[in-house]
Amino acid sequence: MEQQPAVPPELLAIVQYLRSKAEVKTKTGVLNGKRHDYFKGKAVIKALLSPSYAKIHPSSSPPITDEAGAIALLNTLMPYAFFVRVERTPQTIAGAKVLHINPEQMRQMFDGESYYAWLYDGNQLMVIAGAALMVLVVLAGVMFPLWPMSLRIGVWYLSMAALGFVGLFFVIAIIRLILYIITWITVSPGIWLFPNLFEDVGFVDSFIPLWAWDIPPPKKVKKSKAEKQAEKEQKKANKKNKLTNGTKEASAVSSGNDTPAKED
Repeated sequence: MEQQPAVPPELLAIVQYLRSKAEVKTKTGVLNGKRHDYFKGKAVIKALLSPSYAKIHPSSSPPITDEAGAIALLNTLMPYAFFVRVERTPQTIAGAKVLHINPEQMRQMFDGESYYAWLYDGNQLMVIAGAALMVLVVLAGVMFPLWPMSLRIGVWYLSMAALGFVGLFFVIAIIRLILYIITWITVSPGIWLFPNLFEDVGFVDSFIPLWAWDIPPPKKVKKSKAEKQAEKEQKKANKKNKLTNGTKEASAVSSGNDTPAKED
């Protein structure tokens, strides 16, 4: 941990990218009684080879184009103790694997198949700002009786508007369910009011269209093994025919080019 402040700025930017911005899959483990995120070596190698890393790559060093270059960069970062090589043990604490540091592996080169635990939590500015904001919100709520009357009236109107919106949503949900039950009995398959209301779409798209029939999606017919095998053979035959036709066309073109021109 003492080595981290001595890291050069360009290497610190890479560490912050790997810790916060890169999509490195991590799990939670217990190391020396404390919880730490840990990752597999090949996950950060993949992150260094991704297009997003090229945007923050220092211009003073050559770009990383292969796995060997990524491993060389990670070996440069290891002496600064931002992460340490660990071994997973069969023991678990509250669902988290217990991690163990093997002193014999401390000085080994970075390995994509090994596990590494983060000893760096990243930039804590957002955490501090969030905590300060939470304290301010709590203080503002406690001091609500001291607010000016105009502010208290404005908050009351906003809360009533929010409650009205939630209540309207529940009313629409109940009405559409009643309408669906009635139409399902009378004119099957039934009609949904605002069919996209609970779908994963935008706010406006949730109310488009106004109504729709409850038509289930067509069922996929499972093909037998014989049909699948026949399709594979047909694709192979089509591919073979294309290759054959392409070869014939290329031969015809080349033979046409080799034919001597007639003299006048």
